Amino acid sequence: MAPLTSPTDEQLTRRAQAGETGALGLLLARHQAPMRAVALSLLGYGPDAEDAMQDAALTALRRIGDVRDPAAVGPWLRAIVRNACRMRLRASRETPGLEGLEGLAGLDGLDRLALPGREQALPERVVEQHAMRDWIWGAVEELPQQLQLVLMLRHFSGVSTYQEIAAACEVPVGTVRSRLSQARSKLAQVLVATAAQSHDDTSARVEESRHEAVATLAAAESGTLPREIAERWPTQSQMIGRFAQPGERIHPGPVLCQVLEKGVRQQVRHVVASRDITIWEMDVVNPADLEDPCPPSLVWLMFRRDGRVQKLSVVFPAPPR
Repeated sequence: MAPLTSPTDEQLTRRAQAGETGALGLLLARHQAPMRAVALSLLGYGPDAEDAMQDAALTALRRIGDVRDPAAVGPWLRAIVRNACRMRLRASRETPGLEGLEGLAGLDGLDRLALPGREQALPERVVEQHAMRDWIWGAVEELPQQLQLVLMLRHFSGVSTYQEIAAACEVPVGTVRSRLSQARSKLAQVLVATAAQSHDDTSARVEESRHEAVATLAAAESGTLPREIAERWPTQSQMIGRFAQPGERIHPGPVLCQVLEKGVRQQVRHVVASRDITIWEMDVVNPADLEDPCPPSLVWLMFRRDGRVQKLSVVFPAPPR
């Protein structure tokens, strides 16, 4: 009988590029020690090095298809770790771990993605280029809601700095850091546990949510909510966040109507959707004569149960620098 041998890096990489999720898990496990050595050499011992490792693993999940030389996947993985560390050492403005993918170009032969504008640079668009996106999102949805929320905001939305996430979640920045660390750690565990399972079509859910957002805005402007829209906003829906009144339960409907009565209009820019959390990013158009104009963008942050909105918080992200 021929002796059993472990698959080579090249074999595992090609299998991962063909959509075999377990092969990528084996690659990451095989190269974990040298990847961690790179992180420790740049960031030292501590949570930043571990966070950089988790960011690098998530980036590898999405970009394994970009590897031109499968036999050299080790240097490719270490280059991703170096870039994640450099982003943490860069200017004071904190950049989300899945943003700035263009920065990977030129490092150890990595290819530049065609991301000339913000619309194409959205992390979700990058995820959609790879067959494993549904696996990743399925794992995200397995996380507890608090952890799922900070991960979705940080890595898939425009509300991505620690300060913005803290404001959106109404928790200290330290809590955001802690939850993100927990989320990344649990996500890695869930990915391994769910590699062989079937997963929902993420792109179909996002597209459905985008249609819902457009239909909801149109219905609100017309003053009549079709039954299929009204059913998603039951009487127990609750406004939370800056528009909520202390000690008083408010349905989101009247609050949104007040905004419309001022002539403020919203246009859907970007949608992020899991089963229980929906994020609608909006561009805002104010009337020219409005004395107290709304900020140029806002985010609907919705928590759902069985598709129905239980809570809505409206978040105003900081303007881009």
